[in-house]
Amino acid sequence: MALNYAKRMDNIKASEIRELLKLTQRPEVISFAGGLPAPELFPVEELKRVAKEVLEENGTAALQYGPTEGYEPLREKIVERMKKVNVDVSVDNILVTSGSQQGLDFAARIFINPGDVIICESPSYLGAINAFKAYEPKFIEVATDDYGMIMEDLEKALEENDNAKFIYVIPDFQNPSGKTWSEERRKKLVELANKHNVAILEDNPYGELRFEGEFLPAVKHYDTEGRVIFLGTFSKIFCPGLRLGWVAADEEVLNKFIMVKQGADLQSSTISQMEVAKFLETYDIEEHIEKLKKVYKKRKDLMIKTMEEEFPEGVKFTNPEGGLFTWVVLPEHINARELAVKALERNVAFVPGGSFFPNGGNENTFRMNYSNMDEERIVEGVKRLGEVLREVI
Repeated sequence: MALNYAKRMDNIKASEIRELLKLTQRPEVISFAGGLPAPELFPVEELKRVAKEVLEENGTAALQYGPTEGYEPLREKIVERMKKVNVDVSVDNILVTSGSQQGLDFAARIFINPGDVIICESPSYLGAINAFKAYEPKFIEVATDDYGMIMEDLEKALEENDNAKFIYVIPDFQNPSGKTWSEERRKKLVELANKHNVAILEDNPYGELRFEGEFLPAVKHYDTEGRVIFLGTFSKIFCPGLRLGWVAADEEVLNKFIMVKQGADLQSSTISQMEVAKFLETYDIEEHIEKLKKVYKKRKDLMIKTMEEEFPEGVKFTNPEGGLFTWVVLPEHINARELAVKALERNVAFVPGGSFFPNGGNENTFRMNYSNMDEERIVEGVKRLGEVLREVI
């Protein structure tokens, strides 16, 4: 059967991470591939009680349609959470989305015509790249160092591309590199965006998972003209299966997101929103986040230590101060996709790095997740990977 699909489907490929995760479902595979939180830390018993209370207290409302903007008590709780990243907003600035991934798709739908430019970090989040590609943009990658996007390169990209619609950034514990932007770069980003009249899409799924080092305000904190669109989520600090995130933006911009959401799915799950709001009212999520940080820091430190011991000379990797990932750079002649095949033969998985570069190249890189495997499997998996690396190198 040969159906006539839209041209945009030519740009949509299966997510390499999702496809790889299918292979890693086998229990014998030690997977450093997905950006998965530790399932043993999910508050299952608390959520059982919360779900029961929501249905007993307000079951008919929980099972009914709700406003597109989201359940107001939850939006009020999100306003409180935004203060943690030094951003003052009201409920009128908050739209609840079905995960922050939906916010990424909506941003491209709102801003991008075919051929328009999206400026992003190099490398950048694969899920965002895939979401944006459906709208047929041109990607301009800007190199990064240990302090974030290099501002001279960003300024040049803005000067050379007057059809740039937004700059997509992950300033805290970036996916995939684990790097964090300096305060100076955050301020300069806003300054350049103001000068060139371009929006900033700030993706912040990991900002609250800081293990060490100095806390930095969100880019949105420095926004002087309402051009920064902040994407937040409960996936990494709570439970990804609830599929709840949010957009925080100036009211004029947010209204565009609300209209698009009405056409996409009308609203996010009412019952999930009510359950999260009830949890936040009943329990201390800060205590829960502290547990996550303690476990993730221990696993990150162990992974880095074992990589230092087991990886051969010439292999470099980041040591992030938070988040879920470390980024590995191999000697240029090593192809990480080929390496991944060899590693899977020994039941170890990671994500090859080439897909994190929208314009291709950089096949000598890969991403490692440390949040999902326990300590014993981290050590064993890194040792197996070290053996494969020594053979190849």
